[in-house]
Amino acid sequence: MSAAGAGRFAPSPSGELHVGNLRTALLAWLFARSTGRDFVLRVEDLDRARAGAEAAQLRDLAAVGLDWDGEVIRQSDRTPVYLEAIQRLREDGRVYECFCTRSEIADAPRAPHSPPGAYPGTCRNLSEAERERRRRERPPALRLRSEVTEYTIHDVLHGDYTGVVDDLVLLRNDGVPPYNLAVVVDDAAQGINQVVRGDDLLSSTPRQAYLASLLGLPPVDYVHVQLVLGRTGKRLAKRDGAVTLGGLADLGISARDATAMILGSLDLPGTLPEALAVFDPAKLPLHPWVFEPPGR
Repeated sequence: MSAAGAGRFAPSPSGELHVGNLRTALLAWLFARSTGRDFVLRVEDLDRARAGAEAAQLRDLAAVGLDWDGEVIRQSDRTPVYLEAIQRLREDGRVYECFCTRSEIADAPRAPHSPPGAYPGTCRNLSEAERERRRRERPPALRLRSEVTEYTIHDVLHGDYTGVVDDLVLLRNDGVPPYNLAVVVDDAAQGINQVVRGDDLLSSTPRQAYLASLLGLPPVDYVHVQLVLGRTGKRLAKRDGAVTLGGLADLGISARDATAMILGSLDLPGTLPEALAVFDPAKLPLHPWVFEPPGR
């Protein structure tokens, strides 16, 4: 591991990567390499994994010129590590059982200005008798007993950002650790101190940073980059047409040309070595890239 730490790209193996995913991966690589960090890959397969998707994603990342350090880590192999982190929080009195369904959470009254989906604390102070009764009805999830309602992080591109912190789920009632816990534990375990990802995840970052602080984990440099949009102005998706390397190849566009096109959207020269030589975060475009698949 580099003395400077590591950056990472962590896709979910739910299908082929599209141009937006690849753009974020290239940016994560550029940020890491330009700061002397290692660059690692992690497969976030706790929730969903389509047969063959991981191999296809690794193939496409290599095709656009990315290299990475060490072995690829899979979250599905690391459940005992997540459970150990939950136990540490439990011993500190920071965990409680939650029996709420999604519909109950959606319909529950909550404080003014709470964001949609924020947990209103319904099960936070149940009596032991009430918990015992509810256990007979459905298995509980485990939630963090948060001591704050908001937390501030610093982002390289967005500056200081303060977001809501609620009693986030630490273990779902099906026994699967959720994203917010797994990503925090894994980043620390892999020596990752730089997280580059889409800005759609900025709002969840204060929750993760707060959880990391409770676990005594080192802070992270966050970089939330602009998403790629489709012609309708919404987040790019496969329904927008030829947006994967495979789809572009069918139109005669090589992986090399696709890489140059993505780097061009960042005002960078068309190969990774050339882009790395001139990479400056301060010169990145501050607006989303609207991608129009060729031939449409």
